[in-house]
Amino acid sequence: MDKIVRVGAIQAEPVWLDLQGSVDKTISLIEQAASKGIQVLGFPEVWIPGYPWQMWTSPVINNGDWVHKYMGNSMARDSAEMRRIQASVKKAGMMVVLGYSERDGASLYMAQSFISPDGEIVHHRRKIKPTHVERTIWGEGQADSLITVVDSPFGKVGGLNCWEHLQPLLRYYEYAQGVQIHVASWPPEFEMPDPEKISWLYHETGEASYRASQFMAIEGCTFVVVATQILTEENLEKNQLVGNPVTKTPGGGFSMIFGPDGKPLCEPISDGVEGIVVADVNLRDIDRPKAFIDVVGHYARPELLSLLVNPSVGKHITNMTENRS
Repeated sequence: MDKIVRVGAIQAEPVWLDLQGSVDKTISLIEQAASKGIQVLGFPEVWIPGYPWQMWTSPVINNGDWVHKYMGNSMARDSAEMRRIQASVKKAGMMVVLGYSERDGASLYMAQSFISPDGEIVHHRRKIKPTHVERTIWGEGQADSLITVVDSPFGKVGGLNCWEHLQPLLRYYEYAQGVQIHVASWPPEFEMPDPEKISWLYHETGEASYRASQFMAIEGCTFVVVATQILTEENLEKNQLVGNPVTKTPGGGFSMIFGPDGKPLCEPISDGVEGIVVADVNLRDIDRPKAFIDVVGHYARPELLSLLVNPSVGKHITNMTENRS
C-alpha cells in the first residue's frame, strides 16, 4: 500500500560554540519544519555546537583553548537542554534525527539521537570511527552504535554521520536492518580549493559528500535525507578560519533528498544559504529499485560473501565476581 511521508533536511549555520543558542536555534528549526508539515527531519553532524573546521587548518598544539570551550558547550544526552529539544519534537509530532557533540563525563562523542514523535529518545548512537584529526577531539562509538535504524510511525528511519557513509560494511549492516528513510548527517564541506594555494583531496569536498550520499540511496534502495551545515564570512574569525584557502564563505551546504534509485527529489539550496529542503516520498516506491537490486536479499550471495558483526558492547570495568559460579 502507498505510504506518503514528508521528509526534510536542515541546511543552516550553527550557533558556534554556544550550547544555549544552539538549542534555541534547533527548536526554532523544528518549529519551522512543523509548519511545513514535515514528519521526518534530519540535522547535520555535530549541529550542536557546530563542526569545528579549525581542527583541520591549525596545528593541534594551538587548539587547547577552543577545544576547552567546545567541551563546555557540548550537550549531554540526559540534560535540561536535551529535554527542551525533546519537548519541541513532541509538540511538533515528528521524528527527528539530531546530530550533536555529546558530552559524557570528560569525553566527547559525535552523536545522533533518534527522537520519536512522543519526544522520547528511542535510540542513541555515536560515530564508530571519527575521521583523521577528529580523533583528537571525539571518542568512538561502541557496538550499540551499530544499530542505525529504528521503527517509527513514518517507516524505518536510519542515520549515519559523515564518513560513516564510506564504511561499506556499516552501510551494509544498515541495509540489513531494513532502512527506508536514511538521514545522512554532514558537516560543512566546500568546493575544491585553488591548487596553487593548497594540495587538497577531492573526497574532502561537498560534491564528493553529495555523491557518497546519493550512492547510498542507489546501493541501499532507500530514501536519503542529506542534512548539512554552512559557514558565513562573519563567523570565520570566531572559528579561527580567517585566511585559510579551504573554507569558502558563504558555503559548505549541499543538502538534498534522494529517492531510492538515487534521483534528486527537491531543488537544491545555494551552498551558503539557510533553509529546509522538503520532499513527499512514497515508501512503496522502494519496491521498484529493489526489484532490480536488493543487496541484502535476492542480489546477495551469502554463501560467498557475508558480514561478521560483534554486537557486544565493550566494558570499561568488569567485576571479576560476575564470572564466578
